[in-house]
Amino acid sequence: MTQDLPMEFRLAAPADAGEIRDIVRAAYARWVPVIGREPRPMVADYARALREHRFDLLQGGPRILGLIETMLRADHLWIENIAVRPEEQGKGLGRRLLARAEHLAREAGRGELRLLTNADFKDNVALYERTGYVITAREPFMGGTTVFMRKKLGDRRSR
Repeated sequence: MTQDLPMEFRLAAPADAGEIRDIVRAAYARWVPVIGREPRPMVADYARALREHRFDLLQGGPRILGLIETMLRADHLWIENIAVRPEEQGKGLGRRLLARAEHLAREAGRGELRLLTNADFKDNVALYERTGYVITAREPFMGGTTVFMRKKLGDRRSR
């Protein structure tokens, strides 16, 4: 069981590209019937993304359980992608990955995180809202709606 394994984060290496792709494809597969196409993360070039973005992998023993892909911007940390293996979903790992992003933002002196998602990914939107993200904009995209979200981080002394 996942709960019995020690979990830790590590930075992804180029050799992880194939497994990252497989995890993302599996995690997003449930949304294909909802939106009628593969979500963009399913078709991304992860070898390229690994050269351009930071990937933090959440490991349980030798196995990658989930990942968060981020980019440091001038005034915020951008979350490009978050994915958890389907069999590991519902165990709090998404929250743990989001907390990792908050840690990275604070460490880099950024007081805000931003992301976007498909409005039809209702479970994802609900998770983001439960963890303090708010919708800042909506835009039509490929027959659906993209929601832009952000979370402002409070002063860590107040926590």
